[in-house]
Amino acid sequence: MRAGANAVAAAGWKSAWDLGMTGRDRTGSAVAGRTTDRADPSVSVESLEAADDRALVVAFLDGRREAFDIIVERHRRHVYQLCFRFMGSHEDASDLAQDVFVRAFKGLRNFKNESSLSTWLYRVAVNVCLNRRALKRPETEPLDPAQHVDTRLDSPLEHVLREEKALVVRDAIARLPPKQRATLVLRVYQELSHEEIADVLGSSVGAVKANFFHALGNLRRYLQSP
Repeated sequence: MRAGANAVAAAGWKSAWDLGMTGRDRTGSAVAGRTTDRADPSVSVESLEAADDRALVVAFLDGRREAFDIIVERHRRHVYQLCFRFMGSHEDASDLAQDVFVRAFKGLRNFKNESSLSTWLYRVAVNVCLNRRALKRPETEPLDPAQHVDTRLDSPLEHVLREEKALVVRDAIARLPPKQRATLVLRVYQELSHEEIADVLGSSVGAVKANFFHALGNLRRYLQSP
């Protein structure tokens, strides 16, 4: 059993992944097998599935644990993709994506609706990935956000993406310092704006642009080197 799965068991919640991606059992009951006394049985599962993320968070905090399974089902692919682009390994990405939702399950009460739920989940995912990468290889390239900020950053991406060969590019991305890698993945693959990335990383827009500029430069250099 993965470390993430152990943490899930400790939290009293089985992920939708461990239940064959169903999000609930055959009876439509909560994944944990019960709901709390605060749960509102008048709200059907179908209504929850049609609800927006904020309503799902409210329902979950009110005791509807199946609301969290819908959150997982709705966001698991993007969280996994972010972890995979960041780590370059399906095994690591699966384990870390699991950990993201374990942390989300435990920490949703701290979600303040100041940003979208997806942004909050990305923030959790990036922190989880940064922590794992720090254990494997420490960051060695500090960045000065005030240097070399290029506002014309989008056009080179079209060339990079057209010429992308998955394995080569993945290896090159893996060589980037963690914050450069996080910025590049969020900008290119998750298609977040500089402002959204700043929110995810807890930094300024200027720092995000600087990280992105350096990431592109380093990526080109790695791809051009023999």
